[in-house]
Amino acid sequence: MSEVSVSQVAQSQINVLERIPILVILGLLVFLIFARTGESVHGQMAKLGQFFWEDYFSLRTDIPAPTCNPDPDIEARLDQLERKAESELDDLISEEFDRRAARQSLESLIQLCRQEHAVAENYNSRVTSGVKLFRAIEHKFSQASIFATAQQQLFLVLLLFVAAGVATWKRHHIAFRPMISVMDHRVSTFLQLLANGSLALSSWVFRDTTFSSSIAVSNPMIINTLVAGSSVMTILSAWQLFNPPRDAPPGGSVQHALLAVPLYTYAMLAFAFVVFFRHSHLAGLSIYFSAFFENAGTYLDVALYLWCGMLLKQTQLGERVFSVFTPWKLPPELLAFVAIAVIAVPTAYTGASAIIILAMGAVTYRELRKVGARRQLALAATAMSGSSGIVLKPCLIVVIIAILNKEVVTDDLFYWGTRVFMLTLAVFFIYALVTKQDKLSVARTSEALPVSLGNAGALIPYVATFVIMAVLYATVLNAYLDQFSAPIILPVIIAAIIVFERKLSKAQPIYHDPERMVGVRSAVTKSMSDASIHVGGLLMMMSTFVIMMGLGGKAMSATFLAEFSSVYTVMAMLMVMLVVIGMFMESMAAAGLVSLTIAPIAYQQGIDPIHFWMTCLVALELGYLSPPVALSHIFTRQVVGEEEAMLASREGHKFYYRHERLLLPLLVMGTTLLLVGFGPLLYGYQ
Repeated sequence: MSEVSVSQVAQSQINVLERIPILVILGLLVFLIFARTGESVHGQMAKLGQFFWEDYFSLRTDIPAPTCNPDPDIEARLDQLERKAESELDDLISEEFDRRAARQSLESLIQLCRQEHAVAENYNSRVTSGVKLFRAIEHKFSQASIFATAQQQLFLVLLLFVAAGVATWKRHHIAFRPMISVMDHRVSTFLQLLANGSLALSSWVFRDTTFSSSIAVSNPMIINTLVAGSSVMTILSAWQLFNPPRDAPPGGSVQHALLAVPLYTYAMLAFAFVVFFRHSHLAGLSIYFSAFFENAGTYLDVALYLWCGMLLKQTQLGERVFSVFTPWKLPPELLAFVAIAVIAVPTAYTGASAIIILAMGAVTYRELRKVGARRQLALAATAMSGSSGIVLKPCLIVVIIAILNKEVVTDDLFYWGTRVFMLTLAVFFIYALVTKQDKLSVARTSEALPVSLGNAGALIPYVATFVIMAVLYATVLNAYLDQFSAPIILPVIIAAIIVFERKLSKAQPIYHDPERMVGVRSAVTKSMSDASIHVGGLLMMMSTFVIMMGLGGKAMSATFLAEFSSVYTVMAMLMVMLVVIGMFMESMAAAGLVSLTIAPIAYQQGIDPIHFWMTCLVALELGYLSPPVALSHIFTRQVVGEEEAMLASREGHKFYYRHERLLLPLLVMGTTLLLVGFGPLLYGYQ
């Protein structure tokens, strides 16, 4: 066999091995959708069964077969009872056996027995093969739903480590910079080895301590999976340490290498140092890490939303939406305003700004660049594209806040969130006008309107597909698209859009994206391949932030706010604290930490709960856009590419335009935060 053919066989084997974890992740997510949909299917099937079979609810379960004899020999039974009564008599009891009363009692029991047999016979005559088949299917959906709910934590730990393994194998964890040089790979993988090894060591100690205890272990599968997953991650890092990519350029700088270290690695190492050396508790790291699985349903929703984002990336919906506005030849600043307004809607449905940046960031950046937007402005708009929509219905973060805080409900949060969203857009529009470099002009209506309407017509099938699928869910399954059902309905709807594009649509592609696959199967496969990497990177980062919430919840205190009598001073201090939290923590962990440590003190100091959480959401988003971490900018850099980011850093003849990607989001969200935080206080709303 030739060298080339041997290499081809080896590569095909690697490709097969790479597909296995992706298929596992796909299987887990599809089963989650099936199982959660099973709740609605089960309810609708029960109603349908009642429609076809009268009193179906009594036929859904088997009744016990009667064990009594409906036609006994009464005289023989009476003789038996009489003999038993005589044998039990003693000298003190002179009462004789009352045969007549015993006969009446026996006849009553026989009558009841015959009624039981009649009911069973009637039941068996009505339970036809059709009923048995129908209720068996209904029970399967019910069992799948119950199983999925009971095993959510196991699903999450499996999903976390399988996806994190994929992200590690692909060297695609979330970091400030990608790994490029040999030094980047050496430093990054060495520190990952230390971080993963620390978690593995802690997990083994935790397992030994738990299983050697006299108390029964309630979740042995989760503990064993935690041990296995962290151990495999350690082995992967060790292998990569000695096997850097062959095409990696030699050399490199220590500064760039440290920036290429995944964020979860820094967090894990810091927490390991605190727990191992300061607390002298080897099992403590895995105990804090395991708290991530307590809110398994929420993080499984994150994985489903990420898959939605990657499915959306396989559609042309983004380009077609932008094509409605490009005929007007809007100035780049106004098109950036439009982009932020439009992308706020999918942001609300996909649950977080990170997800929509990963899904739509490349399209947003590309469309802005096509109309001549400077790179710094395009990067700023892309990073901000997911920020304003997190206050809109049915955003997952708002739902989490309402769950954790009984003082607020989702309806009120979304009501005021819409107004905060409009305020953010207005502030961005003002700054866009102030910082524009060219004259504010648009194309003539006679030229732009026909083209714009024609392009808008291409969106009708997309809207129709969305509406048809949503109506089908509502009518057939009685499941409506809201903040609770969105994670399981949206993947199916977007998959239907992919089928429409590949099988039914005759429209020509607007843009030939090499990342967009031609066939339905290849598009779904590609979406899952991308999702597996992002799920692993994002969930691994979120898990370490949960450790921060556990340790920070004990260390952080906002009780000092009680010393201030001025509500304005309290609000100013709150805004600073919330922005700092947003700089270093992911939104869901931040919401949990704020709910535990800061929100109760804010309420006591006279801050209205709705006002507080609107301020909190804006402050957190400002934190995500603020150095030194700036998560939104990190995600933007990932989807745009290192080359574009480097070119952008060399643009601009003035200070503002050289740093616009950072300054514009800070100005917009900072101004919005001041207005949201202090505006209601000045107006007397507290």
